[in-house]
Amino acid sequence: MKNYLVGGAIRDELLGRPVKERDWVVVGATPEALVERGFTPVGKDFPVFLHPETREEYALARTERKTAAGYRGFQVHTDPDVSLEEDLARRDLTINAMARDRHGALVDPFGGAADLRNRWLRHVSPAFVEDPVRVLRIARFQARYHHLGFRIAPATLALLRELVDSGEVDALVPERVWAETLKALAEPHPAVFFLALRECGALTRIFPELERLFGIPQPARYHPEVDTGDHVLRALQSTVALDADLPTRFAVLVHDLGKGSTPPRHWPRHPDHEECGAEMVLTLAARLKIPNEFRALGSMTAQEHTRVHRSLEAHPGTLLEILERTDAFRRPQRFRQMLLACEADARGRLGLEQRDYPQPARLLQALAAAEGVSGKALAEEGYQGKELAAKLRVRRLRAVTAALRDQPSR
Repeated sequence: MKNYLVGGAIRDELLGRPVKERDWVVVGATPEALVERGFTPVGKDFPVFLHPETREEYALARTERKTAAGYRGFQVHTDPDVSLEEDLARRDLTINAMARDRHGALVDPFGGAADLRNRWLRHVSPAFVEDPVRVLRIARFQARYHHLGFRIAPATLALLRELVDSGEVDALVPERVWAETLKALAEPHPAVFFLALRECGALTRIFPELERLFGIPQPARYHPEVDTGDHVLRALQSTVALDADLPTRFAVLVHDLGKGSTPPRHWPRHPDHEECGAEMVLTLAARLKIPNEFRALGSMTAQEHTRVHRSLEAHPGTLLEILERTDAFRRPQRFRQMLLACEADARGRLGLEQRDYPQPARLLQALAAAEGVSGKALAEEGYQGKELAAKLRVRRLRAVTAALRDQPSR
């Protein structure tokens, strides 16, 4: 029985990046032999075990054979006779198909180290086209390593397009699409993930609402980049500099979906795209089974972003309406996430990336003033029911007006 450190740990070590997790392949063993040594079985689809002390994952060397459509359509074979090279051959990219033995010697049968040096994302074998998840994984790796100069090898890009054209991508289950997308949103270059999907034709199959935005114009006065799809990805990339969390990044990604449904006769204007976009976000979220936290923030941002942009000129009553409509009094953190998404939207414009964006400060000032009005105090004064709600709103409006009185509108 021989153990080999494999995969991402080798790749990141050679790139000089921190190694976050270590996975092992075991050659020449059986499940029973590992259990006898104290390993805990955890794998459902194939034999994976946790080390009794380090709790790192050890998988038996295996081969895979395609038996049906989709990423679950594989027959897994494990046997003590399966070699390390056979196990590495089933992996997606050469940079993920390296190993080290117990002496630290590098095992690199497919040229992964050279591809790391030359910055190529290259497939290991023609079997690459059997797993549609690889479309998402390759796009995610490019989003991770884009700043290092990595590119998808031409032959690999051709195989990605083959995966799309064959219909294999259509077999992806929603949960896996969302899981890979969520990881991509956390990468240093999330916009590159969607560009890579678009380059191989997968964006139109997986995220048709996003694909539809490319080629749709916006007024150059407000959007020097003009193209809506270009703007959305610029805005998404701006979330990295703003250190936005994942729900906020998703909200930025979907904030302009409604522009994809604007009749061409209205271009470059997009009347009522906010309401339409809010509904489209809910539809997308339902299709991909996206969690409520993301869905609610995304729909709210699509609905309210234009009003937030215009809030510097808004009267106190309009500001209060925004606070009420977004449930800012009960969900102030989500309200702040929406404001940050709006700032990313404003910065996702060609040449305007560093422009000042004072709207959040004004809205948060209005929120703080309105929160200073106590509903409990009004109840103690004898107000109840609808009368209490009406009186609370009057006093909140009065507080917001007073707070903003000395703040010039723009």
